[in-house]
Amino acid sequence: MHFWLGYFCLVDKERMTLGTSQNVAISDVITIVSDLGNKIPDKSWMLYLLELFNKQNIPVELNLICSFNDDGKFHAIFGGVNRYEFKIKPTIGHSYLRQIILEPSKQRIAFHLMDQNSGQTDSFFFPVDVNSFDFSIEKHFTGLEWHNRIENMPYEIRYEVEISNLSFGVNDNPVDLESLVYCPYNQLMPDNEGFAKEYPVSFNNFETRNGFITYKIGLGKHHLGIVDKFFRPYM
Repeated sequence: MHFWLGYFCLVDKERMTLGTSQNVAISDVITIVSDLGNKIPDKSWMLYLLELFNKQNIPVELNLICSFNDDGKFHAIFGGVNRYEFKIKPTIGHSYLRQIILEPSKQRIAFHLMDQNSGQTDSFFFPVDVNSFDFSIEKHFTGLEWHNRIENMPYEIRYEVEISNLSFGVNDNPVDLESLVYCPYNQLMPDNEGFAKEYPVSFNNFETRNGFITYKIGLGKHHLGIVDKFFRPYM
């Protein structure tokens, strides 16, 4: 069974999506705070999401994926299919910069991962046909996704993490298509698949840091309907 829980990242209360062709990238920083133990059922996995959707609703993701039989790996995903496994491995106490950049002029999508503690970097470039893929970013989702092959319920998360620097990238120089400036969101809108009445997780410690939304994912109980309004960390 497939579950998800998290937030769409918004720019202001009037715009429900990013909605401008200038937005060409999304980014965040995920920090591995602690290892809560592997409670993932057999043949199952969970994802800590950095995910965008284009106007065709095609998902593009750079996720930390934790499975029943490993300690987690970072993957680039396009259209629901794993395309690349990053060489960088998750380490407790380390922070990882994740970036997804749409590059229509090069007919590709760039996935960048950097361990901010060690300085190690790894990148993957996925070729995309401009005639079949719309390079406009429509939505940015942050949160969790569960795949449970044993029971019809979400299970306890593997890592306590902090998500920070939630941002979208704007091309600020028409002459230089690789010139990007990252801008903060100011709202989060909760979203889930609607199947589970309770999730064994908490979203907490919402704040802004250097102008960017920050929050933590940990153990807890999250009930459907518990958050039914836009979260506005700053205006």
